[in-house]
Amino acid sequence: MRAETARKVQSGERDPEFGPWLAQASILVVDDEPGMRNFLVRTLGPRCKRIEEAADAEEASRKLDQHHFDVVILDNIMPGKHGVDWLIEQRAIGLFSDAILMTAYADLETAIQALRAGAVDFVLKPFRSNQILNAVARCLDRMRLQRENFVLRYELRATADHILLRDKLIGGSAAIQQVRETIARVAPLPTTVLLTGESGTGKEVAARSLHALSDRAAKPFVPVNCAAIPPDVIESELFGHVRGAFTGAEAGREGLFLHAQGGTLFLDEIGEMPLATQSKLLRVIEDRRVRPVGAEREVPVDLRFIFATNADLEKLVKEGAFRADLFYRINVMQLKLPPLRDRGDDVLELASLFMHKLSQQLGMPPVAIDRSVQVALSRYGWPGNVRELRNLIERSLILGGFPDDLRGQRAGPGPSSSDTLEEVERRHILATLEETKGDREEAARRLGISRKTIDRKLSVWNG
Repeated sequence: MRAETARKVQSGERDPEFGPWLAQASILVVDDEPGMRNFLVRTLGPRCKRIEEAADAEEASRKLDQHHFDVVILDNIMPGKHGVDWLIEQRAIGLFSDAILMTAYADLETAIQALRAGAVDFVLKPFRSNQILNAVARCLDRMRLQRENFVLRYELRATADHILLRDKLIGGSAAIQQVRETIARVAPLPTTVLLTGESGTGKEVAARSLHALSDRAAKPFVPVNCAAIPPDVIESELFGHVRGAFTGAEAGREGLFLHAQGGTLFLDEIGEMPLATQSKLLRVIEDRRVRPVGAEREVPVDLRFIFATNADLEKLVKEGAFRADLFYRINVMQLKLPPLRDRGDDVLELASLFMHKLSQQLGMPPVAIDRSVQVALSRYGWPGNVRELRNLIERSLILGGFPDDLRGQRAGPGPSSSDTLEEVERRHILATLEETKGDREEAARRLGISRKTIDRKLSVWNG
């Protein structure tokens, strides 16, 4: 039975009896009795990712300095220092792991002390293996729920484009194909990635694609918009804080760094991060250790960083608004997302997708994207990129039709109803060539087609 359990864990299978998170958990057992430590190691070891043991409070403190643990299973009566007293000390200096207190004395006073010390569960000795396994499972479920709820606050602030796009970069243009190819090459590597490009080009979608194709795909993806967090609380939100660290900090709390443990932390609008926080972020990137606000202990973290910005970071560095050392540290692999105006017919594919998805989401009939609308969509410059297109589609669904200015103000002079598709295409390509002063390479890039395609069509049109 034990061998079968170990096989399932090694192969990444979930243990349905004790929840989906046990196989990914790191556990610390603290007990002065070798027999109890051995029992817990034999019970939990084959089922969890890592288990460590400590014979006393001092050894346990050293273990916490070296590794991150999701759960601490702690005996109360130990020589030197009681478990409750040690737990109170550790909470004060930066312990955020869930703690399960073991005791042979089931009195009310001990239970109250344990809860006040920050223990989330209480197990009475002697106990069976199922009892401790269920207690650990409850802790892990509680921890995941808290983290997901906390992260959800930032999910709701972010764009919903990635939901409609299913975390995929849609389109057949050469520009977006190149981005997809680069993502596929970089995703399996631990390399830090900096995503650049105009607002609304799909940087979060690209970040999620990087995460989904990495070996961290089963772990959390935590998106954070640095511009959406007030400067006076951003450090606490990212790093966490201990109880009493500042006015209003009535309880300790993990930050977003720890919420992303084992997974990916996506810091969008990194150029908006305050300088003071930038220096602390640099230390985290280099040392892979986080010091919560007010804590004495640095917590080890294992995560991948992805950054994004629509600002010119090099310019900000020259202006003193962004740290040069941080810029060089995060600019390991830069990936630029192309604007929608340079993606050719991708705009039509995206418009069709948004129309289908949003009509279902809103419970409204789709609006026809006829030829004149297609031409208008193709000609428009899309300064707001994919996000602007999505908003236009949603607005059109609500109104029951595309705005009148789409065919006029947005598109400029439009084709007549008698125009053929070939004529529309010819006019569009020639207009792009005029914009690029005859540069066929640039025109091809903007249109999302090959240079050979332009050459071939011009040859036909010129006879």
